[in-house]
Amino acid sequence: MSASHAPSYRGRFAPSPTGDLHFGSLLAAFGSWLLARHAQGAWLIRVEDLDPPREVAGAAERQLQALNAFGLESDEPVLRQSERGEVYRTAIERLLAQGLAFPCHCSRSDLAAVGGIHRRCVAAPDRPGRAPAIRLRVADGSVVAFQDRIRGAQSQDVAREVGDVVLRRADGYWAYQLAVVVDDAAQGISDVVRGADLLDSTPRQILLQRALGLTTPSYAHLPLVLGSDGRKLSKSDAALAVDPRQPLPALRAAWRALGQAPAALAGAGSVPALLARAQAEFEPGRIASTPTVSLAAMHNGDFIFAD
Repeated sequence: MSASHAPSYRGRFAPSPTGDLHFGSLLAAFGSWLLARHAQGAWLIRVEDLDPPREVAGAAERQLQALNAFGLESDEPVLRQSERGEVYRTAIERLLAQGLAFPCHCSRSDLAAVGGIHRRCVAAPDRPGRAPAIRLRVADGSVVAFQDRIRGAQSQDVAREVGDVVLRRADGYWAYQLAVVVDDAAQGISDVVRGADLLDSTPRQILLQRALGLTTPSYAHLPLVLGSDGRKLSKSDAALAVDPRQPLPALRAAWRALGQAPAALAGAGSVPALLARAQAEFEPGRIASTPTVSLAAMHNGDFIFAD
């Protein structure tokens, strides 16, 4: 994996406030920060607080405090998606006016017979008491190919594998796919670095970028951390919060998970010293192209979680 050294590099980390910062999130934050610093670029933090029913009270602030303790601070003011409804509304209105989006009353149960993939509306448009979702119109044959900087060549037939993409949910909340595309463009993000669990979302985001006339950034998907039960860490019983009072062990573990040589950080006894050493020694090409890493493989005797 090579890294661009253009001064226009702008990366970001965008956590959802559904819990405290766990190791998988720390890995994504540290990896995206390292790649931004390696390219001599900017690194931003965005809070993706779009789904109030799933949010945990106070989690956003605790996540930001934890990142600060790990020395990972945004180069610009933190953007919060909950404050950007008008921007998302404008984008949807534009797509509707151009016939690139449409209202849809279909529920998940309506689409169950076709595997949840929407290709045409099958629900009555006058369903009482139910507001419509807004979907992106995905044309037949919409195959999107892109080159992931870590995982290599990728391709997806969005029409057949995903269907018409939800932009605003029937409950009125903005969909992640819309918000992430609009905000990446608004913040001038040149390089999206995130976990491999979001690799599948990239083609639909590229389609939406094209529909809105936006530039497509470069993508790099880091290995996903699995708990001892084999599940994604955020859904696993192993998703204990990392301890911001003891940042060095967790940073060293994240460094190993990114395929970097443990000896490169030897002797770094403080967060500033470790991050300075990490910037100097980081080798992007050592990041594994395998989609997952095990938390157990990163855990040694001094890896400390919060109580």
